[in-house]
Amino acid sequence: MTHKKNENNPSSSSKPANTQWGGRFSGGPAAIMAEINASIGFDQQLWRQDIQGSLAHAAMLCKVGLLTEEEEEEIRHGLSQIAHEIEAGHFEFSEALEDIHMNIEARLAEKIGEAGKRLHTARSRNDQVATDFRLWVRQAIDGIIAQTESLMLTLARQALAYHALPMPGFTHLQVAQPVTFGHHLLAYVEMLNRDISRLKDGRRRLNECPLGSAALAGTSFPIDRKMTAQALGFDRPSANSLDAVSDRDFALDYLSTLSIEAMHLSRLAEEIVQWASAAFNFISLSDGFTTGSSIMPQKRNPDAAELVRAKIGRIMGDFVGLLTVMKGLPLAYAKDTQEDKEPVFDATRAITLSLAVMEGMIRDLKPNEKRMRELAGAGFSTATDLADWLVRVLRVPFRTAHHITGTLVSLAEKKNCDLAELSLSDMQKVEPGITSDIFSVLTVEASLASRTSEGGTAPQNVKSQAERWISTLTQNKNLEG
Repeated sequence: MTHKKNENNPSSSSKPANTQWGGRFSGGPAAIMAEINASIGFDQQLWRQDIQGSLAHAAMLCKVGLLTEEEEEEIRHGLSQIAHEIEAGHFEFSEALEDIHMNIEARLAEKIGEAGKRLHTARSRNDQVATDFRLWVRQAIDGIIAQTESLMLTLARQALAYHALPMPGFTHLQVAQPVTFGHHLLAYVEMLNRDISRLKDGRRRLNECPLGSAALAGTSFPIDRKMTAQALGFDRPSANSLDAVSDRDFALDYLSTLSIEAMHLSRLAEEIVQWASAAFNFISLSDGFTTGSSIMPQKRNPDAAELVRAKIGRIMGDFVGLLTVMKGLPLAYAKDTQEDKEPVFDATRAITLSLAVMEGMIRDLKPNEKRMRELAGAGFSTATDLADWLVRVLRVPFRTAHHITGTLVSLAEKKNCDLAELSLSDMQKVEPGITSDIFSVLTVEASLASRTSEGGTAPQNVKSQAERWISTLTQNKNLEG
């Protein structure tokens, strides 16, 4: 947002000291103190929430008789004008006024006089900022949930499109068993769904209103905290004034959840980097999500995925940073808590950008179906199917079947062939009971089709799960199309 000088707005950075302090201090702070003390450089992002909270507070003060109806109307009109000024970029934020609360309050007093000064009755900046910050985080959670659902829908649609496309499944980054590409993509849908669950849990926990806790001990004024809580969409007022103004566990809860979600995005980004490499050659990305090299003209680098992969470092750092700030603070409020906002703002920017980029990449990527099919059967990936056949048909104990299969894999390695390329006589030398029916389970398609257990990779399972997710997610009209 651009903040232009407004000659009609006397709230300017030329003011030598914060006049809101009243008579306690005779002189202004030293320049370096003013710089470390001011938070307006970043907490101006809370202006909407600050005005929202002030409107609810004014309405409540009017109801209980601490403001007249005329004063409440003046405040409402003045705050509306201030909102327009900020939206238009005409509001001059003053570092001398320290924070968003005093900037708005000072401008309100300049506009409407004494009524503006009455707004701070029965509240403190301590409960004010705790309320504003909760409102901001709550709104951020709602936005991230919507973005996450949108990414899930894109993954589910790609999963449906490729529900039967074989690819190698890995453990230890070694070929393990065939899976389908759709099944692989749906794994991330499940992870992201749990991230949404954590976001919703955190939202429920933070949804208590601190307003009315005042500085730390509550207030002697006859306020109606339930009224302000309801007006601001909170479930209830906070139960303890000390806790309400001093703790930031709701922000830590939020950053913890963002760290887990960013970790999931980082894992998917790492796979995209691998899949796009020449060694894997599983997918291709368009020019929209890749970059070239300054000296190697053949290069197509998956930079978008690499940058998403890196964002976990920022977001986890934000979490650990705030956790460290809070760990040694006695009750109640301390100025250390001013350091709560920048990590939350930074992590929110990082996760929202990462979600948008990841959704674009998933929609953009094109699988190399021939290559995926080819490697799905590499590395004796149907060995488990052979062992299962021995257990199911010959009633061999699984540990014995495992040993027989290992012996056959070793034989195939010596002959430089796949399991399906061994002759029946070769197999019968290891286990005489094996019949020609064994070859029916040694294809990739047969392996995939057999994995029909709930949550398994059988194409019909994957198709059903993808369709279920698409149906669930498109019930939100914002995600349709």
